[in-house]
Amino acid sequence: MKAITRTKYGTPEVLSIQTLDKPTPKSKELLIRVHASTVNRTDCGILTGKPYLIRAFTGLMKPSSLIPGTDFAGEIEAVGEDVQNFKVGGRVWGFNDEGLASHAQYMLISEDKAVVKIPENISYESAAVSAEGAHYAYNFIKKIPLKAGDKVLVNGATGAIGSAAVQLLKHFGAYVTAVGNTKNMDLVKSLGADKVFDYEKEDFTKDTERYDYVCDAVGKSTFGKCKPLLKEGGVYLSSELGPNAENLYLPLLTLFSKKKTIFPIPSNCKESVLLLNQLLAEGKFKPVIDRTYPMEEVAEAYRYVESGQKTGNVLLSFE
Repeated sequence: MKAITRTKYGTPEVLSIQTLDKPTPKSKELLIRVHASTVNRTDCGILTGKPYLIRAFTGLMKPSSLIPGTDFAGEIEAVGEDVQNFKVGGRVWGFNDEGLASHAQYMLISEDKAVVKIPENISYESAAVSAEGAHYAYNFIKKIPLKAGDKVLVNGATGAIGSAAVQLLKHFGAYVTAVGNTKNMDLVKSLGADKVFDYEKEDFTKDTERYDYVCDAVGKSTFGKCKPLLKEGGVYLSSELGPNAENLYLPLLTLFSKKKTIFPIPSNCKESVLLLNQLLAEGKFKPVIDRTYPMEEVAEAYRYVESGQKTGNVLLSFE
């Protein structure tokens, strides 16, 4: 099989395509013929080993997995002898933010992990892009006592996390203000946003409306800048560590303050995948795809994601 590989942390230039043996499933594993994956911000962190905290999960000095990739959608080609819930020929998708070695034509995953059957009306591509960003968006929501009618501002509403956050927040009944760029104003409106800000034309931090929660889905703002937007008892959350990793210690410093910071450490990939699979099946979640790259152009895909200019998700095709 062809696989995208690297043996050290670094820039996209460390990536190469090699021919490797097709893996063999163990007793509880599925052998997946990968049709689609994504290149996402998690993948970029695993590629570079930065922030260094990520190396606690991916290898301290060098990557513990030869093949990168955190999500997939594909067809089951073989199953281990003790697999009970999946059959050969089944269409499945899944995610693991610590890595799945999914940037290859074939991969293995245990049936007990975050892997589910793709709904009949959903393509491999749509399933693959419903994983990483949506998982982190759902983790925003799981960390707060969100109620129907709560007001939430989402900064970075056109990225993978932000576009998913807008839809999930609306699903749970929130009033959503979405911040994005000029070319994507119609997009964020179509995702259900009640109010939009074009950050290229106006400063969203000058908004006179007050919010129960501010979710920075792109890591380009700070608690200090967004604090005036919060109601008393309001909470700021960010998908990134922030300047000098402030989002790790601000939750302690603001613990007894009227306006707080929470760092939404992600957890339970399987719960996220199950929820998103249900919403996909019901037509209540529409993942956003920016570009699709063949595996031979994987380095360019990483460079584009690292540029911070993508809208929604970047697909990697193994067809």
